[in-house]
Amino acid sequence: MEKGQVEKNVRDARSRMWQVMPTFPDLDALNRWLEERCKTLWVETAHGGLAGSIADVWEDEKASLMPLATAFDGYVEQSKRVSPTCLITFDRNRYSVPASFANRPVSLHIYPERLVVVAEGRVVCEHRRIIERSHRLPGRVIYDWHHYLAVVQRKPGALRNGAPFVEMPEAFRQLQDKLLRKPGGDREMVEILSLVLHHDEQVVLCAVDMALQAGVPTKTHVLNLLHRLVDGTPTDQPDVTPPSSLVLTKEPEANVARYDGLRTSGGKRHAS
Repeated sequence: MEKGQVEKNVRDARSRMWQVMPTFPDLDALNRWLEERCKTLWVETAHGGLAGSIADVWEDEKASLMPLATAFDGYVEQSKRVSPTCLITFDRNRYSVPASFANRPVSLHIYPERLVVVAEGRVVCEHRRIIERSHRLPGRVIYDWHHYLAVVQRKPGALRNGAPFVEMPEAFRQLQDKLLRKPGGDREMVEILSLVLHHDEQVVLCAVDMALQAGVPTKTHVLNLLHRLVDGTPTDQPDVTPPSSLVLTKEPEANVARYDGLRTSGGKRHAS
């Protein structure tokens, strides 16, 4: 097929593909629609060189295809130095890095949809890449609150005005609101947040949520619930309602005069 004919076919296919395009909330939705639209057109379009549609020829060719090799890991690499506030800058935006790498050099692997930070031969964190087309808007700061746990472990007071912790899950933020109202609450909150370093975060969140629902938002109760969840022990409150045979027929009275009578029985005073 001549070059001019190929270009004409591409233009014709592009017109048929896009003329019915609806609106989409994001790029992922657009790509999913585009994939399905291409498959539909393959069924409707004759191959031209061979009998049948493009989809028919594709099915026949599948048996002759070679296995797909490992995908090429294509990225652009840049050297960065982490700031004292645990941030690196890329395209006018700043992204957080674990606090242990503050003031240290790292390697930034830039992919179309994500940014990967590598140091000491391993991946230390990853962020979704933020692409802003307007240069009139200020750059954004993208935090991951996990990166700052080492900081608040040394300085629990930083939790009160820490911007990275605004993005915590709702259950953690509700617990923080209650704990920081009492003395030493910042230390308790830091110890609860640090549990995600040793346990699955969803399990810790479940324990926090259960403590909030029970109306006992304390570190001790959260730890108790977490250990029961990890061990598989039922977390429901046990039924302590006594059977009818053990119900008291006469409720005890708070009568201190009876106590005074025991102290002075028979005119003799007893040691109290």
